[in-house]
Amino acid sequence: MGHDHDHGSASSAKRRIGFAFFLNLTFTLIEAAGGVWTNSMAVLSDALHDLGDCFALALGWHFQRVSRKSGDEVYTFGYRRFSLLSALVMSILLIGGGAVVLWKSIPRLFTPEATNASGMLILAGVGIAANGLAALRMHGGRSLSERLVTWHLLEDVLSWAAVLLTALVMKVFDLPILDPILSIAITVYVFWNVIKRLRETLVILLQGVPMGVTLEEVEDAIRRVPGVCDTHHVHVWSQDGEHHVLTGHVVVPEIDDYTRVAELRRCVKEELKRFGISHATLEFEYRGGPCCDDEAGICRTGGAR
Repeated sequence: MGHDHDHGSASSAKRRIGFAFFLNLTFTLIEAAGGVWTNSMAVLSDALHDLGDCFALALGWHFQRVSRKSGDEVYTFGYRRFSLLSALVMSILLIGGGAVVLWKSIPRLFTPEATNASGMLILAGVGIAANGLAALRMHGGRSLSERLVTWHLLEDVLSWAAVLLTALVMKVFDLPILDPILSIAITVYVFWNVIKRLRETLVILLQGVPMGVTLEEVEDAIRRVPGVCDTHHVHVWSQDGEHHVLTGHVVVPEIDDYTRVAELRRCVKEELKRFGISHATLEFEYRGGPCCDDEAGICRTGGAR
């Protein structure tokens, strides 16, 4: 049943990312032409920004399909981690695109150029509508790629709201310097958010403890299961930011009945589900008995598995 749910979730994610891609691509072409028409670096910077999004969304669309594949002899856990590649590529493209925008915008602080404020108003209205619609379509996605896309679309809505406000001011006052200032502000804001999400992606790739989960809470939850004395050598990491994995040793009183150990294993795994841990490998040991400590390079016979 869970397998079907995972496939349904992945299929839904693929459709949402596909919709966002086509909408984003259409609007990117419109705003690139509009940026040239209005001579606005703020509009052109967002066009470059969205072009990077299109490449990343295309990759995300592809990798979301790949991530639905089940495990095989090469990738025994399945292909879920492939969805992280789109998040990583998106972050790198946005940082690279932002650097180009800064390179073009900073000189305009010293030599401002006139812009078409009325055209900027029209593009800003279309930009808010297009990105807002795409963000609504992506809302509810749980994978890291989906969350990255959703947050980025919301950031685009805020960017276009800023363009709208700036264009209104420029229609009243002759302040062309506002355009490069806005362009730089948008880029710095995007940098800040992309770096935060890049860090989250790298934590997952490097098998760090998932965000929102603490090792202490997980260990305490295992210890609270009736019949469990203690736990140690607990490791938690994430496959894709949504599906987490755990391995650990569970200490129990000396029990000869394997059925009781199997029941304890079921109870512990049930408790772990609230942390998003969908796969847990548990080694059971008797209290006061020997421990198989692979980390220390020591393995002694004892315990039950």
